[in-house]
Amino acid sequence: MQFYVTLLVFVFGTAVAFTTNGLPSCRQVSLQRTSRHMVSMKIFDWKRRGEVPLKADGGVEFTANNLQPAPGSRKRKTRKGRGIAAGQGASCGFGMRGQKSRGGPRVRAGFEGGQTPLYRRTPKLRGQLLGPGHQRIVYDLLKTQDLNKVAEGSTVSASSLLEAGLVTKNKHKLFKFVCDGEVQVKGLTVEAHAFTQTAKEAIENANGKCVLLSKTTHKPIEV
Repeated sequence: MQFYVTLLVFVFGTAVAFTTNGLPSCRQVSLQRTSRHMVSMKIFDWKRRGEVPLKADGGVEFTANNLQPAPGSRKRKTRKGRGIAAGQGASCGFGMRGQKSRGGPRVRAGFEGGQTPLYRRTPKLRGQLLGPGHQRIVYDLLKTQDLNKVAEGSTVSASSLLEAGLVTKNKHKLFKFVCDGEVQVKGLTVEAHAFTQTAKEAIENANGKCVLLSKTTHKPIEV
């Protein structure tokens, strides 16, 4: 019995001596394995993305070969309809019921779930035909006061007034004369796409003539 006790003490002391003499213990082995795995992990740090060539002055020389996105900035595309393991299997995130979960055209523009939509709730203007099939004619306005700066008996149009520098460049292609005073120059022939009633009277009172132009060909319309 004493022999076995002596043998056990000898074996235990030898193990303790091996551990204290520098041989790796179980804890040391586990730490080494953990550190090895930690070193092999992917480090998301822009400073450690790779070796970038340096210039002589210490600056970084970027070329088409060493340019790369920052780690984590480019996300992998989600694969849909490839089973549950892909993360977006079965209904692919569109649910199982309803119009938006089915194929084909989606909800039309302006649809509000069946309630009265906005374009029907807003009040409408009477007499303004601005719907489909109707167009509003927009004119550039010319004033009768500009006619007092031309020579008597001449033919006046929007292009002639623009060349003379009496009016500025206009946005639209159709022109309409409006009255803002009496016409003092006599015998003018005024060409425009439209005239107000007062502008027409002011021109004719000065022995002038109003000539309507076609809105498409821009040529005089013979009445």
